[in-house]
Amino acid sequence: MNTIFATILTFVIALAFLRLMDYFAHRGWIESRLSRKLIHIGTGPIFVLCWLFFPDSPEARWLAALIPFAITVQFALVGLGIMKDEASVKAMSRTGDRREILRGPLFYGIMFVLLTILFWKDSPVGMTALMIMCGGDGIADLVGRHFNSNKIPYSPEKSVAGSLGVFVGGWLLSAFVLAIYTGTGVFGKPFVSYIFPLTVIALVSALVESLPHKDIDNITVTGTAAILGYFLF
Repeated sequence: MNTIFATILTFVIALAFLRLMDYFAHRGWIESRLSRKLIHIGTGPIFVLCWLFFPDSPEARWLAALIPFAITVQFALVGLGIMKDEASVKAMSRTGDRREILRGPLFYGIMFVLLTILFWKDSPVGMTALMIMCGGDGIADLVGRHFNSNKIPYSPEKSVAGSLGVFVGGWLLSAFVLAIYTGTGVFGKPFVSYIFPLTVIALVSALVESLPHKDIDNITVTGTAAILGYFLF
């Protein structure tokens, strides 16, 4: 597919998903907390799978990175109050405060831009780190709130169930994307060769997510997964 057309198509698909979640939250059909997590979980795999539209050209990764960059700039403008977008605020904030977008959602977008440029579809490292962030960190909150379990002693705001959610969710979403990339022949190795390193990455990332740091999981978890992936894959 032509690079420009692939960029436009990917942007339309990503923006359509974001606007759909914004619309559902704005209409009150889903809670803002749920819409925030659905955006967190769903945007990543949609974007990474759209990389398959792009040809093997030097400019492809840069044009693809423009998509999360443009959305991240929008996040920043909304969070700073320069751009008014109540639907986005309701969908991506916990309390309705636009400034919350300047933390988790903004870091989320920045990691997508960086890992797209650094690793692209030439390597499983970037996409695995992004899927750990989306599936792991995104599912942790949902699991932690719906299942009663013991709190982590060194991190009383987080639970054992939530940490297990990071491990399982991150592993499954990463495995799903890697299976598609191996199945389509982008990666030459068989899928089974990725299972052990992926398990180690998901486990260590879950341990990092369990630490008592607030609003920076999108950086710490994703960065940890990328560093481990660089050495293990």
